[in-house]
Amino acid sequence: MDNVPPTGPAPTQPGASPDNDKLIAALCYPIAIIVSLIVLLTDMKTRPFLKYHAMQALIADVVLWVIAMIVSAIMAVTVILGCIAPFLWLAVFGITCYWAYQAYQGQWLVIPVITDFAKKQGWL
Repeated sequence: MDNVPPTGPAPTQPGASPDNDKLIAALCYPIAIIVSLIVLLTDMKTRPFLKYHAMQALIADVVLWVIAMIVSAIMAVTVILGCIAPFLWLAVFGITCYWAYQAYQGQWLVIPVITDFAKKQGWL
């Protein structure tokens, strides 16, 4: 039961705007390295909704980049399959945009393997 993220709207702290928190959480996904590190290295990490999405986005971004690089390297071996590689990168960007939309809606997004891994490590 402790693997289920909180439900309902994103919590806020005094002086924090829920719209700003949702926007920052959404930006964590498409530009994960920059925005997630800003959230995690500043006082914004005290906001549970922001910390949840920043950590999850950072892990997801690293995993997606590694997978995309490996698949692109394999596809680059042949010319025909090499033409498909740009579409792989476009798919990765599309997935992160969908996750960003979910975060902007105030959802506690669950990414199947990544969320479970981060919870087991105590990062979420």
